[in-house]
Amino acid sequence: MNELQKAYKNNNLILFVGAGVSMNIKLPSWDDLINHLADELQYDKDIFHTFGDYQSLAEYYIIKKNGIGELRSWMDVNWHNDMENKVKNSEIYKLIANLDFPIIYTTNYDNSLEIAHKYYKKDFVKITGVKDIKNIHTTKRQIIKFHGDFTDDDSIVLSESSYFERLDFDTPLDIKFRSDVLGKSILFIGYSLSDINIRFIFYKLAKTWEESGQKENRPPLFVFTSKTNPIQQEVLRTRGIEMISSDEDDRGKALEEFLNKINEE
Repeated sequence: MNELQKAYKNNNLILFVGAGVSMNIKLPSWDDLINHLADELQYDKDIFHTFGDYQSLAEYYIIKKNGIGELRSWMDVNWHNDMENKVKNSEIYKLIANLDFPIIYTTNYDNSLEIAHKYYKKDFVKITGVKDIKNIHTTKRQIIKFHGDFTDDDSIVLSESSYFERLDFDTPLDIKFRSDVLGKSILFIGYSLSDINIRFIFYKLAKTWEESGQKENRPPLFVFTSKTNPIQQEVLRTRGIEMISSDEDDRGKALEEFLNKINEE
């Protein structure tokens, strides 16, 4: 925790936000999304869930519907229902907006982070693709939608194909990410360690430093989890990632307490 606080105080800590943060304001889960796909395609929900993971099921939906537009519209409407009030009443979003992270990456599509920053009057620039990079300003926080945004169908990483394309890790946002992390630490929150996508990011970061021949100079990386996992902790440590866990059973409260500690002397 001391190393994390030191990186934060030196303005060298990037925040990386996952779906577990949005679930604290009752946004639909991936199970809810798959249930919707089943309804739209007239499948029994329980049977549909057995036909693949959510990327492959989303891929099938997009094939049958000739695009992601209809699904993106549904997510935009349902995920943003009463979003402003949910964010205003969330201590976690208040903390994220008011803590001094120079850059926030997120794999979430929703605009909860943007709403929080507007509500707490924090200047930011949103980056969803290479066209937005020119808008980066030294006095404004960057919110980078790493897996896309509802304003741009083509930016959304959801289907199997879109995930496979990201595995190359060489899109403009990937290149920016690799550049950002060369000199800064990262704190990951809201992620399950069983999520293969975030573990892939961990692996690629470790690989980048190994190939550079400068592994001993990499900044420390951190992931916060609500439960201790000694097996994952050991695996992640070999990749330069320190796991920070909590004894609090309530995941939302655990994250809130942790974010409060970051700014403590």
